[in-house]
Amino acid sequence: MAQMTLHSDPNRLAPVSSGLRIGFWLCIVVAIAAVLRRLLALGQSPSAAEPPDLRTLDAFFRSHASLTYAHICTALLFVCILPLVYWNRTRLWKPVRVAFYSLGLIVGITAFGMSRNPVGGVVEGAAVVVFNLLFLFSLVQSFRAWRTGDAIADRRWTLRATAIVLGIATTRPVMGVFFATARLTGWTPHQFFGPAFWIGFSINTVVMENALRRHTRSIE
Repeated sequence: MAQMTLHSDPNRLAPVSSGLRIGFWLCIVVAIAAVLRRLLALGQSPSAAEPPDLRTLDAFFRSHASLTYAHICTALLFVCILPLVYWNRTRLWKPVRVAFYSLGLIVGITAFGMSRNPVGGVVEGAAVVVFNLLFLFSLVQSFRAWRTGDAIADRRWTLRATAIVLGIATTRPVMGVFFATARLTGWTPHQFFGPAFWIGFSINTVVMENALRRHTRSIE
């Protein structure tokens, strides 16, 4: 029997490449780990044993802890529900989709709040605004397609929204490179957080757009 795709049955997702699946789960794991690490840091007193750059970052997030908690706790729930959005057994459940859109909206709104005084200054703030707007636009388009029953558009915009929001996970290894090379470059988090955000979010966005375009060409 031929493999079923979205175009033959709107109740099922077309298969995606193994590379995208691996990237999806890696981003999920990294995002959850990043949130748990931040929650742990917010709940602890500063430690002199930590590297100076990490102490500075932790102090920065403690300075507006309420907004940080609101953003990362909602983001944690959002990331945890993402697999259910793509699992064929649960992706059509209304509670799953309502949670996806509701949590996504809160994540987007609180991200704007976090960008008002970012660690990386104007460069990071610009990246957050640009990609957050793209995320919210994709989320709205996904919601409209879901409400109208347009399964193909629903899938495409949901994938876009997912890729963009998981860009925050891709920024983590990029930041790791900057941290590891800080002694050579002399860059501080204030200097490299902005470029790291642009690189991480751009990688996810470009990879997903290329995947969607390849899929479109393959069925034309």
